[in-house]
Amino acid sequence: TSQGFQEHILNLATHTKNPIQLSNLPNTIFNFKEKINARVYHPSPTRCFLVHNIEGKWLYWGKLLMIEQTIKRTSTDKHETSGIYEIIEIYEPTYQIQITNHESPNGLSYFQ
Repeated sequence: TSQGFQEHILNLATHTKNPIQLSNLPNTIFNFKEKINARVYHPSPTRCFLVHNIEGKWLYWGKLLMIEQTIKRTSTDKHETSGIYEIIEIYEPTYQIQITNHESPNGLSYFQ
């Protein structure tokens, strides 16, 4: 997506048919940019969830470690967040559905 989510790698249709294995990824370090608002992610070694926001619905993919994050003021009262992260776990499809339904706020699960 425009903010840097790796849709070409983390594709749900592909993952459902042939689960993506972390060991098969050519690279596990990615970046994101210009996320609206100041967002503070846990620093390593604490892991964060890797969640894709698809038209307002949440899809949990796995876990990540933050390598770097930057919060930039874009105007007097607006900020944006960018960063670099390493994917450390990808959920298998059945668990992906379970955790997405369990952890997403009411009405925001991709599967509901």
